[in-house]
Amino acid sequence: MTEPCTGVILAGGAARRYGGRPKGLLPVAGRRVIDRVADALSACTDELLLVANDPAAGDWLPGVRTAPDARPGHGSLGGIHAALWHAGTPVLLVAWDMPFVPSGLLRTLRERSAGADVVVPASDSRRGVEPLCAYYSPACLRAIEERLDANDLRVVSFYEAVRVTRLERDVVARFGDPARLFHNINTPDDLEMAERNGASPDGRGDRPQA
Repeated sequence: MTEPCTGVILAGGAARRYGGRPKGLLPVAGRRVIDRVADALSACTDELLLVANDPAAGDWLPGVRTAPDARPGHGSLGGIHAALWHAGTPVLLVAWDMPFVPSGLLRTLRERSAGADVVVPASDSRRGVEPLCAYYSPACLRAIEERLDANDLRVVSFYEAVRVTRLERDVVARFGDPARLFHNINTPDDLEMAERNGASPDGRGDRPQA
């Protein structure tokens, strides 16, 4: 892991189901989600970057560089674009509403990056992968911009134009139940579930099992 890598916290979404309250600032088991994500990324990257459009974002993580979308209004794909645009390095990117992503998993994504432009973990999502917890190289920028220009905002729309390594589900599962690892907070019910999970960790997070 000699090439510098920036850890990016992607603060997207309007949090309408929370009345506009920034969901990454919500506490889970006594700690803000944004702090959990920042700690996981800090353990395996060279610096942090917060991508956020909220005018108050500069106060969320003192000492962490904050930057807005380079092309606003393009959803999560625009957020990945902004991460690479502002970082100038490969990035490990995590959405700020995922409280249980462990640094061990992120480190593994980075370690698998040789010969890849994207390293993405398998998941139980409808896409089969978790693109908002992934490694991206600057080589993705041109492919992303082509999809933005075409108004194709699917977050994985550019994958077919770059080199993608998929981290197998059995490898992901060594760090815990993928449903828990990639649990994201969109609704009050999601937050309640996260509170239960946070109070009863599975004990594996950063320690892969043989």
